Amino acid sequence: MRTFLILTVDGVTNGFVYAAVALALVMIWRATRVINYAQGAFGMFTTFIALYAISHGVTYWLAFVVALGCGFMLGAGIERLLVRPVESRPPLNVVILTLGLLIFLEALAPMLFGGQVKSFPAPFSRVDLAIGSTQLFISPYDIFVVGAVLVTMVALLLFFQRTSIGLRMRAAAFGPEIARLLGVRVGRMLMLGWGLAAVLGALAGLLIAPAIFLYPNNMDEVLVFGFTGAILGGLDSPVGAVAGGLVVGLGLSYVGGYGGSDLETVGGLIILIAVLMVRPHGLFAARRQREA
Repeated sequence: MRTFLILTVDGVTNGFVYAAVALALVMIWRATRVINYAQGAFGMFTTFIALYAISHGVTYWLAFVVALGCGFMLGAGIERLLVRPVESRPPLNVVILTLGLLIFLEALAPMLFGGQVKSFPAPFSRVDLAIGSTQLFISPYDIFVVGAVLVTMVALLLFFQRTSIGLRMRAAAFGPEIARLLGVRVGRMLMLGWGLAAVLGALAGLLIAPAIFLYPNNMDEVLVFGFTGAILGGLDSPVGAVAGGLVVGLGLSYVGGYGGSDLETVGGLIILIAVLMVRPHGLFAARRQREA
């Protein structure tokens, strides 16, 4: 029972990190109808920026804000300079571009920050809490991760459903020509979507770094599991992204804990294949259709 509780808490914590990546993918998909395979690299690069700031005397929270701001500028700048010239081309062009960005950022990071594995500080203790002699198997930092992702999910829901900018962004993604006729500045909306998605990627990088350390390709596996969670929950649903991330996190934790860590990646692949075969539009597909 003790092992099960430990694996469950680990799975929930990791699942919320995967959910943060899944939310970033949902953000970019809802805003631009594009899957950004460099999303993890955005998170890695901005986390290196935060670590650089911290190592030069900046407080953690200021470095946190700086990383999110740099993420926005990185995403918006890439959309304006690189994505926009090919956005009217076949969709495969953008996919290849994001893969190229992944390789470029993972090559640039060690040139600027060094290729060594580095530790990243946590704003709260990672020691498990206890009530008397009863250990809870959850740390203050775990609570922070869960709370940060839940707040992000709610903010994303409200943004797309309750704000005029969110509605214009979705209109620009689904029908750019019609949106232009209605006075929507499609280019600005797409740039904003890329920028906000990069902010979410930066958040995921900051949340996972204290647990897995920081190095140029530390987000590759996290991106795969986050993508699995996004597909599982539905690429158009923030709630589904969080639910999918949790399912993936718990599944991988149980597989790794009881079957060995070597089987975790296989477990993620099995989950992805099962969802694509049984419910390819995600668990929240029917709900999305009703809302539409």
